[in-house]
Amino acid sequence: MLTIEIPRYYKVKKGQTVRTIAAAFCVAERLLVKENGLKAEPFEGQILYIPNQRGNVFTASEGQTKSLLCGDDNRFEVRNGTSLLYPGMRVIL
Repeated sequence: MLTIEIPRYYKVKKGQTVRTIAAAFCVAERLLVKENGLKAEPFEGQILYIPNQRGNVFTASEGQTKSLLCGDDNRFEVRNGTSLLYPGMRVIL
């Protein structure tokens, strides 16, 4: 079995955004922002902490709930770093 080691820290490359980095590591954008205290897009060379909360990225639709997506509200909030849920939001399941 092949095991892939996910780094705990990542050096931002030119042109990368929170969205592209979060997608590359399958972490929630909001959690990446929260864990790194970001107020703006990261800059080239910046070192970011990559949270352990990983999962499948999913775009929420109208009518879906945190419980439906992640089993319960608390699990949703831990995995995604927010209590918010809205249509079009990219979430980690």
